[in-house]
Amino acid sequence: MNLKYHVTFSLALSLIVASCGGGTDVVTLPPPEVSVSQPVAREVGDYFMTTGQVAAVESVDVRARVSGYLVGVHFVEGAEVTQGDLLFEIDPRPYQATAQQAEANLARWEAERRKAEADVARTQKLLPRGAASERDLEVAIANKETALAEIKAANASIDEANLNLEWSSVVAPISGRVSKANVTAGNLIQLSGASSNVLTSVVSTNPIYVYFDVDEQTVLERQAANRAEGRPSRPDRVKDLDLPVEIALGSGDFDTRGVLDFIDNQVDPSTGTLKARGVFENTDRRLTPGLFVRVRFQMVRPKPSLLVPERAIGTDQGTKYLLVIDEQNRVVYRAVELGPLADDGLRVVKRGLEAGEWVVVNGLQRARPGATVNPQRLPAAS
Repeated sequence: MNLKYHVTFSLALSLIVASCGGGTDVVTLPPPEVSVSQPVAREVGDYFMTTGQVAAVESVDVRARVSGYLVGVHFVEGAEVTQGDLLFEIDPRPYQATAQQAEANLARWEAERRKAEADVARTQKLLPRGAASERDLEVAIANKETALAEIKAANASIDEANLNLEWSSVVAPISGRVSKANVTAGNLIQLSGASSNVLTSVVSTNPIYVYFDVDEQTVLERQAANRAEGRPSRPDRVKDLDLPVEIALGSGDFDTRGVLDFIDNQVDPSTGTLKARGVFENTDRRLTPGLFVRVRFQMVRPKPSLLVPERAIGTDQGTKYLLVIDEQNRVVYRAVELGPLADDGLRVVKRGLEAGEWVVVNGLQRARPGATVNPQRLPAAS
C-alpha cells in the first residue's frame, strides 16, 4: 500500500475511534403521559336486553250485524273514536217497518187476550144456569192461553226488530284509533254466515302492550333471583311484583317505563324462548301497534358495582382487559369480566378491578404492561 494512503487511512481511523469514545451523553425519553381515573362506584341493576313489538290491549274488527244498503260513513279515517260513536249507518227503514209490524201484531193479540178473558168470565157465569157447556168453557180458556202465548211471541218479535234496528247503526265497540273505511256509502252489506265482511278496525291506544321473548338462561336466572329475594320462582300474579320494563324507540334512550304483567305458561321448544309482556302508559300516543322497540328488563335488583368508561376497555383475542397503574406508576394488565352498559355510557366491571384503583382511560396505545408512565389523574367517569 502507498505510504501516503496508509497515513491518510490511519488518521481517519483515529478520528473515528476518538469520536466514538469521546463520552457523548445518551438521551433518555421521559415516560409517556396517560390519563387515569378511578372507577365509579354505585348501584346498578343487571339487565336483559332484547327486541319487542308493540301491540294494542284491545283490537276489534268492526262488522255489520244486519244486511242492507250502507247510507252513511260517519268518522274520520285514522282518528280517535270513543266507544259508542257512530261509524256506519245501514238503511234503517226496513227494520223500522218490521218493528212497527211487530208492535201492531202485539196490539192485535192484546185485543184477542181481552176478548178471550171476557169469554171465560161470561162462560163461567152461564155454566151454572145451563146456558153454556163445559166444552164452551174449555174453548174460551184455550183461546185465552193462545192469546197469551201469541203476546209473548209478539214481544219477542218486537225485541228482535228493535235490536236489528239498533244494529243498523254500526258504532265503535271500544275507544281507540279507527282505521280506514273498507266500504263506502251506497254498497250493499250482506251477512256471510253470522257476520259481514270487516268494515273497519279499532285499536286501543292507552295503555298499550309490548311483547318480547326471553331465552331459557335468562328465565332460569330470573327465577334464581326471585328465590334469593324470598319470592316465588314462578309467581301466579306477575303484575303484583311490579317488575320494571323499559323500552326505547330506535336508537333513543330507555325513557319509557312500564311493568311486567304477563309471562307465558310454557317455553316454545322451537325457539327456546318464553313469551313475556310489559304494559305501558301511552298518553302521548308515541307507541303504535306493530312498532318494534328495544326492551330492557331488569334481571336482579340494583347492587353495588364498579363502572369505567367504554374507551378504557381493551380487547385481546376476545379477552376484555383494563390497564391499571400501581404505586410505582407501572402499568399492570388486568383481565376483567364486564357487565351491562349503564345509561350514562359507563360499563359495569363484574370481576378483575378493585375500588380506588387508577385505570388508564386515555392513551392505551402508549401504555405497555410493565412500563412506567406519567399518569395524569382525572375525576371519576371523565
